[in-house]
Amino acid sequence: MTLFRLKPLLAATAICAALVTPVAAYAEDLVIGQTFLASGLDPAEGSNGWAVVSHGIAEQLFQVSRDGEVVPNLAASAVQNADGSWLVELAADRFFSDGTPVTAAAVAEALNRTGAANPSARATAGRMVFSAVDAATLRVDTEQPTSILPSILAEWAFPVYRLEGEEIIFTGPFAVEAFEPGGSIEMVPNAHYAGAADRPNVTLRRIGDGQSLALAFASGEVDMAFHLPVETLPMLAGIEGEAKSFPVAYQYMMWMNTRAGALADVRVRRAIDLVVNRADLVTAVQAGVPATGAFARSYPFAATEDLPHDPEEAGALLDAAGWQLGEDGLRRRDGVALELVLYAFPQRPDLLTFQPVLRGALAEIGISVRTQVTENPNDVATRGAFDLLLWAQHTAPAGDPGQFLSLFFETGAARNYTGWSNGDYDALIAELRAESDPQARIALALDAQEMIAAQAPVSFLVTPEWHVGLSPALAGYEPWGSDYYVIRPDLRVAE
Repeated sequence: MTLFRLKPLLAATAICAALVTPVAAYAEDLVIGQTFLASGLDPAEGSNGWAVVSHGIAEQLFQVSRDGEVVPNLAASAVQNADGSWLVELAADRFFSDGTPVTAAAVAEALNRTGAANPSARATAGRMVFSAVDAATLRVDTEQPTSILPSILAEWAFPVYRLEGEEIIFTGPFAVEAFEPGGSIEMVPNAHYAGAADRPNVTLRRIGDGQSLALAFASGEVDMAFHLPVETLPMLAGIEGEAKSFPVAYQYMMWMNTRAGALADVRVRRAIDLVVNRADLVTAVQAGVPATGAFARSYPFAATEDLPHDPEEAGALLDAAGWQLGEDGLRRRDGVALELVLYAFPQRPDLLTFQPVLRGALAEIGISVRTQVTENPNDVATRGAFDLLLWAQHTAPAGDPGQFLSLFFETGAARNYTGWSNGDYDALIAELRAESDPQARIALALDAQEMIAAQAPVSFLVTPEWHVGLSPALAGYEPWGSDYYVIRPDLRVAE
């Protein structure tokens, strides 16, 4: 059927006007609005690998299914050899978006390049070397022994691509037609991907904050608004379309900069962790559950005990650290007030909601907090230019605890934003990296979380629930996989 879209309302009409003017029809092409967009298309750089898979542009050899299982994708199977190396058989009849067949040589060239450039690709099994045995067979040698190669190859650092000069060509259901960094990506169906004729063209727009995203959805500018702030949902109740809520495996957390100052003292960090009332944070965002540790409760390696909330013990720890409470309600040591800056970023709207709640909780024990918002949290985190930094992270995107526990907490790891270092922890992660027994891996992951809790370089806060707005053009779309598989091969305009 032929569909068309009414012109978007003027921005000046504001969200309330949009609510009383339902959008009646939609174009065949889709516009998807998100608060995040790939900063670049090269998977060897930063977290671009995650973004291009999320955007439907790229694929990995293995992926995580809707049911949370690691399943073949561009690969057909993986078998471990007696010497610890692996043979990966590629799936038949898979192509890059220019029509070039996916071969073992092409995959090896791409993944070796990524492994050399991107530390995230070395987190779970060290440096991996890929080599073509024949056109359809890939050999993988790992620096660290591993029995979970399919899970590792489903991690976000390993999308398959090939280079044609300076152009990067992928295999996903959509191909990039135009890319405006920080703005938008124009995508067309990959003609060499099964079912291409049934897919629409897609414009993926970055909309910088949740409120603006809700406005764009209400005014009919976008067909999907991914990750709406919970407080906008009642305002959207009157428009045509629907908002769906769904649980995610992300964890909201708060990094603490351990390098210098008050937060170098574990007693101060533990005090901050103890004063956080996670139930209050859940109430503030009206969704999710209090975190119990580094992983969502659905994982077998998740901690099961509720994290303590004990302001009295928090105060005692600050007393012991020499931070005395004054008559003005502030703690001081040697005449200097205990003042911290708490950062959040608008791409995850819930984190902004957390800021005043956490500021109030810390004020109760005499810590003065100033809140800041940054558009570039990766830069703040990488430079260590923060005291406290609210963060959102899928901590087991491939169904295994190893990557997160290594990449964010080992001494000197690429994403050890807090600067925390602990030799016993490093030894435990080395043991986890080499362990093949699933039950033993669970036990080691639980031990690692206990070590993190004792030293408190981070506070795990909430396992969230997210909200996505869908126009009638996307009736039937079911969000899953957090934001790792937003644009998928099954994306269709509703009949």
